[in-house]
Amino acid sequence: MDPAASRVVRAPRGSSISARSWLTEAPLRMLMNNLDPEVAERPEDLVVYGGIGKAARNWDCFDRIVETLRRLDLDESLLVQSGKPVGVFKTHPDAPRVLIANSNLVPRWATWEHFNELDRQGLMMYGQMTAGSWIYIGSQGIVQGTYETFAEAGRQHYAGDWSGKWILSAGLGGMGGAQPLAATMAGASMLVIECDPSRIEMRLKTGYLDKKAADLDEATAILKNTSSPVSVGLQGNAAELLPKILEISRTTQFRPALVTDQTSAHDPANGYLPEHWSLDKWKALRRTEPEEVALSARESIARHVRAILGFKAMGIPCVDYGNNIRQEARDAGVKNAFDYPGFVPAYIRPMFCAGKGPFRWVALSGDPADIARTDARMKDLFSQDKALLRWLDLAGKKIRFQGLPARICWLGLGERHRAGLAFNEMVRNGELKAPIVIGRDHLDAGSVASPNRETEAMKDGSDAVSDWAFLNALLNCASGATWVSIHHGGGVGMGYSQHAGMVIVCDGSDAAARRIERVLWNDPASGVMRHADAGYEAALACAREHGLDLPMIRG
Repeated sequence: MDPAASRVVRAPRGSSISARSWLTEAPLRMLMNNLDPEVAERPEDLVVYGGIGKAARNWDCFDRIVETLRRLDLDESLLVQSGKPVGVFKTHPDAPRVLIANSNLVPRWATWEHFNELDRQGLMMYGQMTAGSWIYIGSQGIVQGTYETFAEAGRQHYAGDWSGKWILSAGLGGMGGAQPLAATMAGASMLVIECDPSRIEMRLKTGYLDKKAADLDEATAILKNTSSPVSVGLQGNAAELLPKILEISRTTQFRPALVTDQTSAHDPANGYLPEHWSLDKWKALRRTEPEEVALSARESIARHVRAILGFKAMGIPCVDYGNNIRQEARDAGVKNAFDYPGFVPAYIRPMFCAGKGPFRWVALSGDPADIARTDARMKDLFSQDKALLRWLDLAGKKIRFQGLPARICWLGLGERHRAGLAFNEMVRNGELKAPIVIGRDHLDAGSVASPNRETEAMKDGSDAVSDWAFLNALLNCASGATWVSIHHGGGVGMGYSQHAGMVIVCDGSDAAARRIERVLWNDPASGVMRHADAGYEAALACAREHGLDLPMIRG
C-alpha cells in the first residue's frame, strides 16, 4: 500500500507555533490546510481542486517545504518552483517570506501536451490558482463570487426576483461545489449534474447542497414542488443529460432560467468525464493515456456546449463560468461556441473597475469564534453597506467551515486595508486567539490576464496582455506581502491565463500594520489602474476619487 494513501495532513491550531515566527507559521498552516481531508479533493495525491491543482509537487517536496518554513528566519525568503522548494535567500524583514512560481512555461511551449510530459517526469506541477499558493479555503472561496454573479444575473434578467426559477449547471468539485449554495442564497433553485457520487456526498455533508436525486424525473419533481429555493445534485454525465433537459425544455414549460457550467473542462485529460465512460475507466486511463482521454472528453464537451447553445436559442440566458469550456468546444469543431458570454463581461466587470473582488481571511487559531468576532468587526466597519451586511449574515448562518475557519466577502479599493488594519488591531488587543491571514482568489481586478475569462472582451482589446499580472505580483512583493505567487493556466488551462496571488499576515505588530496598509491598498489599486488604462469610465472615476497617480491619465 502506498504510504501516502493513509497520510492525513491537518493544520495545527492554537497559539503555539513550530516555526520561528507567525510570518512563517502562517504559510506552514495554510499549506497544510490546503491538504486537510475536509478541504482537498484528493489529498493523498496532493490534489486540492480543479482536476490536478496541487499544493506541492510530491510528498518529499511537501516535507522539505515544511522543514524549511520551520527554520526560516525573519530576513530570509524561500523560493518554490512548481511545488518544489529550491532555495533560501537572505532578503529583509519586509520582503515576502515565500515566493512561488507555478506552471509557468515559455508561451510557445505552454500546452497541455508539453506540461503533461514535464509532469510525468516530475519536473513540474499544476498550481491552479489558490491550490499552489496555499490560500484555498474550500468551496467557500468562490461562494460569494458565484453569489454576486447569480444576483446580478437576476437583476439583469428577472428584475432581481429569482422566486420560482431554477439554474442549470454541472460540476460539484472544489469550485463548482459553491454553485448550489450561492444559488439558494441568491434566491434561486438549482439543478447540478455531477459524475462523481463522492462529490455529491461531500457537498451534502458540508451543507452546500440540499438534496440529491436518483434520476432526472426525481430531480424534476423536487424542483417543481418546492415552495422555497432548493438545490439538487444529480449523478450523471452533463454531455448526456443536458441534451435531455434541453428536449424537455423545448416541449414543456419546465425550463431553467439560467444555464452555466463549472466542470473542470479546462483540463480535458483529467477534469471531464467522456460520455458513456465509467468512472473507473476514466480514472485509470487519465493516468496512462491522457491524450486519449482528452480526445474523447473534447467530443463530449462539444456536445455539452451545443446543448447550452440550444438553451440560448430558446432565449434562456447562458453564461460561461470561467472553465474554458467554450474554447475546448470550439477547438472540437463548435464554431459558434462563443455565442454566449463569460460571466466577467456579463456581470462582474463593473466591480473590478472599483477594485472590488474576493477578500478572504483565515483564523490561524482554528477557533470559529475568531471568525465570528471578525464578522462582527466587519459589520461595524461597513455598517452602511447593506449588501455586505446581508452577505455576512447569510454566510454566518449557511456556510460550514472546511479546515481552518475562514470567511470571504467582496471588498474594493479603500475598504480592504481598513479591514486588515482592524484585524491586526484585534490580534494586538487579544480579541483574537491567534493571528489572521488575509488573501484572495487570483480571480481579482488586477491580478489576472485570462482572455476567455477575467479579461474577456476588454474595452481596448488588451485581453491577452499579461503584463498586468506580473506587475501585480511585483507590486505586492515591493509592498511587503507575506507570500506572493505567479501562476500560469489556473481556471482555464495551459496557454490561456497568467495570474498572481498574495497573502499577508496580521500578527498584531506595528510592522504588520505598515505592510497591511501598503499591500491592501496597492493590490486593489492595481486593478483600478488596469481598468482605467483600458478606458473604463467607472475605473477612471474611481482612480480620481482615490487620488491614484496614473501618469498617462490626465484630469
